[in-house]
Amino acid sequence: MSAQPNPASPILVVDDERSALDGFEIALATAGYTNIVAMEDSRNVLPFLDENKAELILLDLIMPHISGGELLVAIRRRAPETPVIIVSAVNEIDSVVECMRNGATDYILKPVEVEQFKSRVRKCLEFTELERENARLRASLLQESLRHPDAFDEIVTRSPRMCAIFRYCEAVAKSRKPILITGETGTGKELIARAIHHLSNRKGNFVAVNIAAFDDAMFADTLFGHVRGAFTGADAARPGLVEKAAGGTLFLDEIGDLPLISQVKLLRLLQEQEYFPVGSDSMKKSDVRILASTLKDLNILKAEHLFREDLYYRLITHTLCLPPLRERPEDIKPLLDHFLSVEARELSMKVPTYHPELVTLLRTYAFPGNIRELRAMTANALTGHTSRMLSSESFKAYIAAATDAPVPTPETVEGADPFASLRFDPDNMPRLKEATNRVAAMLIEQAMEMSGGNQTVASRILGISQQALSLKLKKRSGPGGVHPG
Repeated sequence: MSAQPNPASPILVVDDERSALDGFEIALATAGYTNIVAMEDSRNVLPFLDENKAELILLDLIMPHISGGELLVAIRRRAPETPVIIVSAVNEIDSVVECMRNGATDYILKPVEVEQFKSRVRKCLEFTELERENARLRASLLQESLRHPDAFDEIVTRSPRMCAIFRYCEAVAKSRKPILITGETGTGKELIARAIHHLSNRKGNFVAVNIAAFDDAMFADTLFGHVRGAFTGADAARPGLVEKAAGGTLFLDEIGDLPLISQVKLLRLLQEQEYFPVGSDSMKKSDVRILASTLKDLNILKAEHLFREDLYYRLITHTLCLPPLRERPEDIKPLLDHFLSVEARELSMKVPTYHPELVTLLRTYAFPGNIRELRAMTANALTGHTSRMLSSESFKAYIAAATDAPVPTPETVEGADPFASLRFDPDNMPRLKEATNRVAAMLIEQAMEMSGGNQTVASRILGISQQALSLKLKKRSGPGGVHPG
């Protein structure tokens, strides 16, 4: 598979001296840039820009036919969003001022110091990319619908918070900068990473690896590969995951567990897009895009000197945090339906129905394992399923064991213990008729929330009939009333 051009649009280098063009091309190539167009004749620049978009233009000032100063003014009119760096031997303050006033992004003096040249080109490209990302983010905040909803087909959700995260993913997906994905276990961090890769349109593969148990030697060998004879048993060279993900995306799961010595190597890959295979003195360039995830708080690890500051600030350019399932109660039912369908298909059985109170029961549970835990519970329930309607007993037993609570019985409220959910002692629970109007409104709201909107469950929590609760809800939602939900 051919590597993706870097950058996507070409860097245009304009100089009437062939030797200067060759020097610029070599410097840019060693910095990892592969998409370069060199021009000796300044008359070809504007026709080229009429047909092509340039990522950056490096422009000499003193040239025959059309001078760099004239070209700069014409370029700013024709392609105002394209940055232009003047590279010239003219060391006069008036020339510098005029070029900057006419829209030049930077001014580099010849003879060029190579490392400084590469650094200033890289900073210019990073700044331009950041401006574009900010523009995409502003646009994403103003729109309510997704431009590419198909990228998130594997993620089942009705949560507004998740939809906002999807819009953020669309805005930053094409960035070359790393993205840090945080969230509890089982919240779907790898699924989000795959969606970002899909949206990026990168031509290479998506490669995922969990680095939680890696020591430095394993990290280096897995990511960077090794040459023949690098260590005992290395009978042949082996490419690492960075090479396998060339032109694509490398997803590093549990990056908070990475040893400090390995963090230095990852930082070099992020900053310079280069690495050394184990046992080799020959540096390799990489155009892989890094996505990372963590359960741990990297800011705390940084404060405890367990995570490098420079790597931390590289990783947090784009950060998104996935909410836990307990903060997405609206997703319980669609996820339950989805997992029942998937697991039933794998077991070659018909998808069973279930009592509505099962959803109410699941909403009372905190789900420390999040979506992965819900799928495991669903699979376990289907294993012993024999009737048309799915039994809630395995769910009840699981939740009771996980929360160290008594197993719910038929005498409890339709499959859930609402008193325990509200942390009330059933013998001392406040009754609605004893409450003031303000407290009554609060109790109604809390009972309806904890019951998942089920009036039968809520009325038993409040110690009134379902008909009485229904009447109070109608009154409170009327003119001047208080909405319970």
